[in-house]
Amino acid sequence: MQKLVSFAGRVVIVGFGSIGQGVLPLILRHIDLNPDRITIVTAEERGHDVANEYGITFVNHALTKSNYKDVLGPLVGKGDFILNLSVDVSSVALIKLARSVGALYLDTCIEPWAGGYTDPSLSAGQRTNYALREQALALKSTEPLPTAVVTHGANPGLVSHLLKQALLNISADCGKPVAAPTDRDGWARLAADIGVKVVHIAERDTQTAAHLPKAIGEFVNTWSIEGFVGEGCQPAELGWGSHEKQMPPDGRHHDFGNGAAIYLMKPGASTQVRTWTPIEGPFHGFLITHSEAIAISDFYTVKDGDKVAYRPTAHYAYHPCDDAVLSVHELAGKNWHMQPNKRLLMTEITDGIDELGVLLAGHAKGAYWFGSQLSIDEARGLCPHNNATSLQVTVAVLAGMVWAIENPHRGLIEPDEMDFKRCLDICMPYLGPVIGAYTDWTPLFGREELFPEDLDRDDPWQFKNVRVL
Repeated sequence: MQKLVSFAGRVVIVGFGSIGQGVLPLILRHIDLNPDRITIVTAEERGHDVANEYGITFVNHALTKSNYKDVLGPLVGKGDFILNLSVDVSSVALIKLARSVGALYLDTCIEPWAGGYTDPSLSAGQRTNYALREQALALKSTEPLPTAVVTHGANPGLVSHLLKQALLNISADCGKPVAAPTDRDGWARLAADIGVKVVHIAERDTQTAAHLPKAIGEFVNTWSIEGFVGEGCQPAELGWGSHEKQMPPDGRHHDFGNGAAIYLMKPGASTQVRTWTPIEGPFHGFLITHSEAIAISDFYTVKDGDKVAYRPTAHYAYHPCDDAVLSVHELAGKNWHMQPNKRLLMTEITDGIDELGVLLAGHAKGAYWFGSQLSIDEARGLCPHNNATSLQVTVAVLAGMVWAIENPHRGLIEPDEMDFKRCLDICMPYLGPVIGAYTDWTPLFGREELFPEDLDRDDPWQFKNVRVL
């Protein structure tokens, strides 16, 4: 297999759940790096057999606010790489540690220390990804500091690169082909010129373990259960577009930061929105908070002086595998207390795909979805220790690592600021069919005939039409 880049330093992988186990073979396949220079530091024994399979040092030692420097200090120094794939370990703390010793860094989401998502001493606004992102952005600097790539998995991460390609595709299909913009303002003005009102990160996971259905008292999912429950218990969040006419009754603005997003006074796992993907068609997805919803709305903002002239609404719309949906319903019924048993679906999956992409809507051609339709069979054939969901994440982690190694002095970087073509080139061979599809579907379809509702018929893409009440 092609080596994409050579790396002479050490790699410390923090956390070794489904994503850590799935990305390890990709790292060894595509980065010229000796396995004896990789160390895994994780809080449980899960994955030890996979580490042994590849000859990787495995350290079972949970990181805490009081011990992380002592544990990681001997393992990482100048020219090394901290790959943070953990839960309950502060991203900001590890970024600062990496910066202090001259190491590169990458994570897939901005994590707080354990309990940060549900800390009752914090207000709802302080428990949002908006607040966590602001803490990370405070580390930005104009100095040539070691590169720290934040939030670079599938979503957030890969979807930001798919979005840029989708904008170029729509522009070309409208008879106005353009070269890829070279800066943030150029991308924002392209989205504004096309007339994109909303960006849904629209995902439908149909993977199933037909012979092992979910049991009572069990949470089942195709990726990190702790990660999903953690973000599902945070307030629902979305980037808030300039076309929106009416604030949700339970919506709240932040009184700090860039102002690109709002949050709802409900958990994301109890909030649903209407969306569309090519294979599934229309469906209801959970409005789970993700950093990309905030970062996309922020990145694609056009200002006239201090006034926002254009900004799209952006949010996640996630229908997980059917067993995970049942798990969420049970979790909510227990007042968000986790079930005693957990099962991550991997080898027992018998069928299904993960259809993940971006839905850009409100423009002249209606709505356009662009993304990956990766099946479990394809995923297994492409890389061991992965299912369709994890591989979309792990290959994006690989792409982010390669980009960071190739660009080692960029300081703190979000996916929207990276070279989307380089990242897509690395990811594409592992995404199965990557397609673009137009649709005339809107959130209003079929609703007027069945139930008279208080809908905005003049603008189908108002959030009040998208939200399921």
